[in-house]
This record gives sequence, structure tokens and C-alpha cells, in this order.
Amino acid sequence: MTDLRIAGVEGDGMLEQWRHVHNAVVPPAAMSAEEARERQDRYRLANAYLGEVLVGCSTVRPPAGERRVATVIARVLPAFRRRGFGTAIHDEALAHARVLGAEAVETCVLAVNEDGLRFAERHGYAEIDRYVLDGERDEWVDLRLPPGGPGR
Repeated sequence: MTDLRIAGVEGDGMLEQWRHVHNAVVPPAAMSAEEARERQDRYRLANAYLGEVLVGCSTVRPPAGERRVATVIARVLPAFRRRGFGTAIHDEALAHARVLGAEAVETCVLAVNEDGLRFAERHGYAEIDRYVLDGERDEWVDLRLPPGGPGR
């Protein structure tokens, strides 16, 4: 794990790597290169590497609203799961959200992603909502860290 490096996405090559992980982990929400560029303009995107090998990515949506809620999403490619990479990626993204002034932190997980839901729950998140986006069929789960939870 000492070789894990997390780097903010810079340039088209890193953005394409981020998009690859996103689309591999969340196929129902697969996005185009243009959609990924739009996300990069609004959010902090980062990639995680084991040496030079891409293992995962993260998204931090900055704090918003009166309650200063940030969203932290960690993704790990299936071949690299259950080795602590998700925790490292999550912890780095959570720390970044706190630096941005997050008072509350949420995450969202595709409901059929049982591993992702268990991961979120193990890291202290509790379910707050389930929904299907307009025109879609896939169910999503929003989860929130309790006040004073991890990263505090």
C-alpha cells in the first residue's frame, strides 16, 4: 500500500483514466468525455495509482448549501478491491472535502452495488435516501456521515 499515489486529475490523459474507472464501476451512469470534462470543471477529480497502475478514482463535490454538504465518492476497479485501496482513496477525498469547509459529508452508491453499500456503512455512512433519476431505471442510495463522524 505504500506505493499508492493519489493525484488530482490534470490533462486529457488523466481525465480519460478517471472516466475509465468511473464507467467500469458505475456502468449505468457511464459518461462521455465531454461529460467528464464538465465534471472536472465543477468537482475535484483524482486518480489512484499503485506504482504506475491505475487502481481507482475519486470525486469530491465541494460543500454547498447552508449546511455546507460535500459529496465524496471513492471507486476501485474490481481487480484491486479488498486490499485497502478504497479506504485510502476515501480518506484522502474526505480530508479534501474537510479542507474545503464541509460541515456534512455524503456519498452516493448504485443500489445494486452491495460491496459499495457495505463499504460506505463500514466507513460510518448511514442511508438517508433512495431514488431513481427521471427517465432512468437504476436505483441510487444517498448516505451521510453523522456529525462528528470520520474525518472530524
